[in-house]
Amino acid sequence: MIKKITGVLAGSMFLFLGCYNDKEEILYGASTCDGINASFAADVMPIIQSRCAKPDCHGAGYNNGPGPLTSYTQIKNAATEIKSAVVSRFMPKDGSLTQSQIKSISCWVDGGALNN
Repeated sequence: MIKKITGVLAGSMFLFLGCYNDKEEILYGASTCDGINASFAADVMPIIQSRCAKPDCHGAGYNNGPGPLTSYTQIKNAATEIKSAVVSRFMPKDGSLTQSQIKSISCWVDGGALNN
């Protein structure tokens, strides 16, 4: 009888512990881009210019992380890295972006990082 109870408890714990989800939307909030048409020129570039492309971070001539982020080509080439850094709130170093800013960058990257 004790072996049956132990088996049931062990099985229950295995099932309970096996239910962990590591989906991005659970870890970082909803990641849906429905209704969000993030534009490089209107949404992403202003965020990058004001929060990232500073003289001592990712401005011209600096090689921190992906290097300078002053043009569309530089930003597109680092798009996946930028998304990862802002979604994880690792960047920017001088404070966090708003959820709206993070979503704009994330959705722009997910949409193909277009020069729009």
